[in-house]
Amino acid sequence: MDLTLQQLKQYDGTNPSKPIYLAVKGRIFDVTTGKSFYGPGGDYAMFAGKDASRALAKMSKDEDDVVGSLHGLSDKEMGVLNDWEKKFEAKYPIVGRVAS
Repeated sequence: MDLTLQQLKQYDGTNPSKPIYLAVKGRIFDVTTGKSFYGPGGDYAMFAGKDASRALAKMSKDEDDVVGSLHGLSDKEMGVLNDWEKKFEAKYPIVGRVAS
């Protein structure tokens, strides 16, 4: 399933009848089982319904960093992002991709 970033926003945890999705490097993960983290009020709720690649790479919760752009990231930040990606792959199912 491909979703645009606009469509992905519908899966931010605010509608309890929908799953919670989060994208990393363009791949969409179903993080519903982690709703205590990604659901409303969770420590990482600002990532839900978005591509959080840049924020994860920079270990940032700044709203401006919660985007998919990898432009200008250092090798170290890319390494951090790759570690996060492996954690997500091990824990959550991939349900689709972000459509460009």
